[in-house]
Amino acid sequence: MDLAQRDHNVIWHPYTQMKTAPLPIPIVRGEGALLFSDDGTSYIDAVSSWWVNLHGHAHPYIAQKVAEQLQTLEHVIFAGFTHPAAVVLAERLLQILPQNQKRAFYSDNGSTAVEVAIKMAIQYWNNVGEPKRKVVAFRDSYHGDTFGAMSISSRSAFTAPFWSYLFDVAFVDVPVPGQEEETIKQLEAVALAGDVAAFIYEPLVLGTAGMVMYTPEVLDRLMGICQKYNILTIADEVMTGFGRTGRTFASHYLEHQPDMMCFSKGLTGGTMALGLTTCSNQIYEAFLHNDKSKTFFHGHSYTGNPVACAAGLASLDLLLQQETQQSINRIAQQHDLFAEKAKQLEFVKEVRQQGTVLAVEFEAGGTSYFSNLRDKLYNFALERGVILRPLGNIIYMIPPYCITNEQLEQVHQTILGMHELVAKAQ
Repeated sequence: MDLAQRDHNVIWHPYTQMKTAPLPIPIVRGEGALLFSDDGTSYIDAVSSWWVNLHGHAHPYIAQKVAEQLQTLEHVIFAGFTHPAAVVLAERLLQILPQNQKRAFYSDNGSTAVEVAIKMAIQYWNNVGEPKRKVVAFRDSYHGDTFGAMSISSRSAFTAPFWSYLFDVAFVDVPVPGQEEETIKQLEAVALAGDVAAFIYEPLVLGTAGMVMYTPEVLDRLMGICQKYNILTIADEVMTGFGRTGRTFASHYLEHQPDMMCFSKGLTGGTMALGLTTCSNQIYEAFLHNDKSKTFFHGHSYTGNPVACAAGLASLDLLLQQETQQSINRIAQQHDLFAEKAKQLEFVKEVRQQGTVLAVEFEAGGTSYFSNLRDKLYNFALERGVILRPLGNIIYMIPPYCITNEQLEQVHQTILGMHELVAKAQ
């Protein structure tokens, strides 16, 4: 029995209807931007394995640092204890984050990093004696699959069975070009109504919504409203962090600084699971009290895992190298050239790009995992040795920084070739 069939007999995969899904492709090796199946077929990982991989698969430098850490300390309880890798990673990240970020709280994935931020925000207001209940988020946003993260994400078929369990959130429209003033009005109205604890947002790019993009200028205006009405701001940089938008963090495009920030995915270069929530001193100091009930009661068994932190430090070393920064610029430039070609394609509704993130939206179907077109586009790419995960009628790329120009060209050409499938769907 081959590996795919053995998998099918025992494993339940994420976001997969197991009754109708084809057998999974067995991947046995990775190198650079390529993944290799058990039959020797190579695939360009154009989506960085769900947006996590920064520097390529099986990177020798990260592997070396992880191996060294494993020979020293694999894990230690993080309540009452610490270790060098966690301290150094926090120190180095706080040096390059917006200046007001002063404290780091570890967890184990993007959803939990968001849960931590939401809980911090709500408890902050309780601790300072001004309880606030409401959270504001963008319509069509996605912040994770745990219950708090689901609550502040857009209601969809994914969350429908749980709607009655989710807390109420005030949603405002994404301020895409041409809609900025409407979103400004919506947020002003919510803020005026009061009782708003926090505004959480994916800065500049909403990933699962279909790589929907908006400008730093309008986000600065929204954050200014929050500052005016004493509303905490939370930047969910789980996807946008670590160079994806062209700068190390999307928040670096802004004049206003968020009160809290959430990270995961690229935090370890895609090597291991790790989450991080950072905050300002204002937030942290509200939890310092002789009354122990004001403690932030949150934690995970693998909080601050030394091996994951070692991977994070190694990834950060690579990210800050001049060569990597040049690659980020190179990918953005190649995307820009391709975007001009894609805009000329029949049935292309819009081409969006921010740094290394590129999206092509076709005038067909809708943005849904349930779209038949989505499956056809997905298989079309696989047959050409490219891994893309379309969001319905939207194809996006978010490649590792080591991808070559030749590999980029192969992915770009694959996307150009999709217009025939789209034409047939009309």
